[in-house]
Amino acid sequence: MFSPGSKAPEFSLRDLDGAPQTLAEILSRGRVLLAFYKISCPVCQFAFPFLQRIVDGPLPIVAISQDDAGATRRFQKKFGVTMPTLLDLDSEGYPASNAFGITHVPSLFLVEADGTITLTSEGFVKSDMEAIGVRFGAGEAVPAWKAG
Repeated sequence: MFSPGSKAPEFSLRDLDGAPQTLAEILSRGRVLLAFYKISCPVCQFAFPFLQRIVDGPLPIVAISQDDAGATRRFQKKFGVTMPTLLDLDSEGYPASNAFGITHVPSLFLVEADGTITLTSEGFVKSDMEAIGVRFGAGEAVPAWKAG
């Protein structure tokens, strides 16, 4: 997994409607939080409603699903996720996930407009989620993740 200070690897993925998007196109609008997830991941199910609550703030978030469009749409409906979403598919070898060196989801990368990664978080790290919330406008308390 890339660390802060690294350059984010370029990728091209399709959105839920099949339109291609590159990281360069996304960054042309400014910084972005990339949020990689899998719909079957209970930690992702826990984290994404919180991330959704900060979408309307100053930090754009782009979700990157490791599942197909139909399953991803069902996840979004169930958990109230409306943020833009790209598909990083198994059938294509998970190109973005592999380029970013992801081993666990959710994985978050704050990427500045110049492509520099300034924050990374793997899994559910309460302090990372709180830092994102405080920095970008969701000043609510983040519950601790307790597996089980």
